[in-house]
This record gives sequence, structure tokens and C-alpha cells, in this order.
Amino acid sequence: MAAESDQRSQGERTFLVVVDDSDEMRAALRYACRRALHTGGRVALLRVIAPGEFQHFAAIGQLMRAEAYAEAEALLQRLAAQLRQISGELPITYVREGDPRDALLALIDEEPTISILVLAAGTGSEGPGPLISALTGRAINRLRIPLTIVPGSLTDRVIDSLT
Repeated sequence: MAAESDQRSQGERTFLVVVDDSDEMRAALRYACRRALHTGGRVALLRVIAPGEFQHFAAIGQLMRAEAYAEAEALLQRLAAQLRQISGELPITYVREGDPRDALLALIDEEPTISILVLAAGTGSEGPGPLISALTGRAINRLRIPLTIVPGSLTDRVIDSLT
């Protein structure tokens, strides 16, 4: 059975989506799910939480960290249930702590099964978003996989017609 799992992961595309609190994330999720469905791939979700800020009181810091992880896990589980209806499979979920760009790049380096990063561009006047700006700037050379940028304003209907 382990050999079957290894063979599956070697030929399977894994579409990674960073789960944040932006409105446009919905477009990246839908796009990744539809692409996974039509290519025999999987979706992976990454939620990055901020590092603990209260280092003076270790017990309080640990409690805050545990609460942040629990909230992140609950969010990913809710999304996983929704995404299963679209892609037909439960996504892989990851929770990391730290700077979103650094955590994302570290996960991509650690997980050889991740083959495509899907992000949605912001729809506001402030630009595409900090992750896209970082990954299309100096950090682009640190990516070992393709980056797909989905316009955040796309509707589900348009995404479905594109995929």
C-alpha cells in the first residue's frame, strides 16, 4: 500500500492555496479545486498564523498559540468540507507559524508533492497583495514550482468556464 501511495503522489498535481482572510481567496480556492478535479490532482491548504507576541509570560503565550492553532484548524476543516464537494476529495491541510512568505516558501521546499501555487490577486487599489508582490519580486527565484495568479474578481461561473 505504501508503494501505491508513493506512485500516486509522484504523478499527482498538488495545488497549494494560502488561506488568508481576504475576499479574493475564494477565487483561488475555486480555481485550484476545479483544476484538481479536471487533472486528477489534489488541493492543499496553508494557513499561516502570526508568531506569539507575548514572550514575557510563557503560559499566556502558549495558551494564545494553542488558541490560534485551534482556530486555524477549525477554519481549514470548514473549508475542507466545502472543497470536497467541488474537487471530490478532502484537501491536505497545513498550519504554520511565522511570516506568511517565509512559511509558504519553507512548506514548498519541504513538500515535494506540491507542484503548483495558486494565489488570487487583490481587487482593491492597493495592488495584488503582499504575497503576490513578494513572490513576483525578489523572492521569485526561491520558488521551485509555477505560480498561478487568479484575478480575485472572477465569479464562480467564470472560473468554472475557464477550468
